[in-house]
Amino acid sequence: MNYSDLRHFADSYGLVFMSVVFLVLVGWTFRRDAGKHHDQAAHSIFEEEDRSDG
Repeated sequence: MNYSDLRHFADSYGLVFMSVVFLVLVGWTFRRDAGKHHDQAAHSIFEEEDRSDG
């Protein structure tokens, strides 16, 4: 496999692969049960932690 073959592969199949990965990640963010996880993550900074400074 030389540079020309690798470039052709990256230009065609690499673009398709990256597009599919992008769409899966965006879809994962907007799935049905994601709302409660987003709310939990947004409010987690306000929760008290049990720390023993000793």
